[in-house]
Amino acid sequence: MMVPAALLLLGALTAVVAPRLLARADWPDREPVVALWVWQCVVAAVLLCCALSMALSAAAAWTVVRGRVFAPAPQGVVEAYALDSGGSWAVATAVALACGGLWTGTMLVREVLRDRRQRRRRHAELRLRAPLLPGEEPDGDRLVVVEGERPDAWWLPGPTPRLVITTAALRRLEGPQVDAVVAHEQGHARARHHWLLHCSAALAGGFPRVPVFAAFRDEMHRLVELAADDTASRRHGRLTIALALVGLNEDRGVFGPCPTPEDHVPQRVDRLLAPPERLTPVHRLRLTASAALVPVVPVLVAFVPALRALGRS
Repeated sequence: MMVPAALLLLGALTAVVAPRLLARADWPDREPVVALWVWQCVVAAVLLCCALSMALSAAAAWTVVRGRVFAPAPQGVVEAYALDSGGSWAVATAVALACGGLWTGTMLVREVLRDRRQRRRRHAELRLRAPLLPGEEPDGDRLVVVEGERPDAWWLPGPTPRLVITTAALRRLEGPQVDAVVAHEQGHARARHHWLLHCSAALAGGFPRVPVFAAFRDEMHRLVELAADDTASRRHGRLTIALALVGLNEDRGVFGPCPTPEDHVPQRVDRLLAPPERLTPVHRLRLTASAALVPVVPVLVAFVPALRALGRS
């Protein structure tokens, strides 16, 4: 029964150490797409540690589960895990982790359903503000201009996605800046950033006292914006998207003396105007490959007794 405990310890260690290392590193702002990938791998490793520990604890607690988990394995492999020594600790661990898994799924379903309700409501409001013309088909990726006193633009996903921009934004922004805003929102849509936001919000909402999930949610909100900024700047230039951000947000107080802590617009503008040097392709590849190996570690830990038993036989 040492393997489930080792997996839980590994998951806790990853959840504590990885966010601190990422917070101290200076490269996530330089390579937001790589940072998004690294964060996903870290969270996947933590969840995988819990799932594998739950499976092995359940196998130790109940014979029926053990037969399912180790059905094709030789007897020597089963004995290598010392499953008979689990006792009540194995039952408690398996039940607690199973409840955590069910709670995670419930939070994800709740987040998706809540977003679907909000999306339907916003689509209905949009149909009232900008109805289809006679004979017009509700095709996807449609740019919709709505009356509004506040400069704004947003992407509305769904079966018929919409890119919405207000008349105030069109009045304030110049032509290239409008194109940059459109490219920014299209970058969100192509990368499916809303799914990352759903998953991170579900984990942070379900486990608010787990720091790694709260940091995951906060960093997803920040990094997806940086990634979309880079997408737009590659097509329209950094100065253009920076001026567009200023134009859309200057009336919201984000550039004042007391901006909200969660608003990263000033930092995004500074990053666009004074872009940090990007990592070399080799360095980016090394970070990507290293992050991909993080979820592999729990699998290797779980299979160590089996590999040793097979090696002896």
